[in-house]
Amino acid sequence: MFSLLVEPARSDPGVGGDTGDAVDPAALSLTFAEEFDTLEVSEWGPGTRWIAHTPWSGDFGGARFSAPMEGFPFTIEQGVLRIEASRDKADKWRSGLLASVDPKGNGFAQQYGYFEMRARLPTGPGVWPAFWLIGLDRSKATAEVDVLEYYGDKPGGYSSAAHVWHRDAPPDSKGKRINVFKDADPTAYHTYGVKIDPMFIRMYFDGRMVWKTETQPQHRQPMYVLLNLALVDEETRNMAADPSYMFVDHVRAYSID
Repeated sequence: MFSLLVEPARSDPGVGGDTGDAVDPAALSLTFAEEFDTLEVSEWGPGTRWIAHTPWSGDFGGARFSAPMEGFPFTIEQGVLRIEASRDKADKWRSGLLASVDPKGNGFAQQYGYFEMRARLPTGPGVWPAFWLIGLDRSKATAEVDVLEYYGDKPGGYSSAAHVWHRDAPPDSKGKRINVFKDADPTAYHTYGVKIDPMFIRMYFDGRMVWKTETQPQHRQPMYVLLNLALVDEETRNMAADPSYMFVDHVRAYSID
């Protein structure tokens, strides 16, 4: 298991790190590699690579994130993870989420670097797949980076954002609509990546930078990985295909030092 917890952010944000717009994973040092040949997941840990809820118990959306069971919501086949959203016998929606640390902060988190998911997305109203990062220290604010947030009823693109959710002040949020699906197909495999360094957060689609924003102080800390197939928390969820699937080929992280 690859794992990296690094020192807290330097006081000088200009020290260290790659501040270039290009990214070449082959030239970086691999620190985390999930190829989905198998899946090591439990509901809350400890001791598994993934847990099946957000570590702070703040699950969200119109489908309950389920404890892993045989054949649901996670299936592995030929090195690909399938996450399923479907209704149960009580007609309630349920789906799946993976987080790379447990409620005590044990697991994979990394300060700075390049984080990437290769995946196929579901389409149609109601589906809400995502690939995102959260900072380990949530004592005064929650640092969030949404690499991919896709709404199936808006198929022309996806959203990327950098949020700071303050405990005692309004949030600081910056984001951009990434309109790549006018030409590309969201149901085909694409890579969704982010490079975080002391100065900038840069978003990538299939290796091409599509947006960047300045790194806020709260994002200069170890961050962990989440990926999920959610449904929107509104009536539109009942228009989603039952079942709906998200397919993930890999999740990787690299250091940029």
